[in-house]
Amino acid sequence: MDYSLMPGEIHLVHTEVNPEHQGKNLAAILLRESLQDIRTRGTEKVVPVCSYTVKYMEKHPDTHDLLKGSIEDAVAACRWPGAS
Repeated sequence: MDYSLMPGEIHLVHTEVNPEHQGKNLAAILLRESLQDIRTRGTEKVVPVCSYTVKYMEKHPDTHDLLKGSIEDAVAACRWPGAS
């Protein structure tokens, strides 16, 4: 997972799993645990740049409190045209 830190923010830029391990739900586990760590620290708001992160957070409303903006803003800003 690639990310960048800014004061009070963490930009989740890219999530990737080795192709030989795809289909094992590892990206979801990595993201879930990363978001839990961010929640525990309580010092940053999430700016999801990665389309996978946007879709994950869209499907998990319990993560919306971690967002810097709204989930609608994250979906609109998502570079992936398939994000709804």
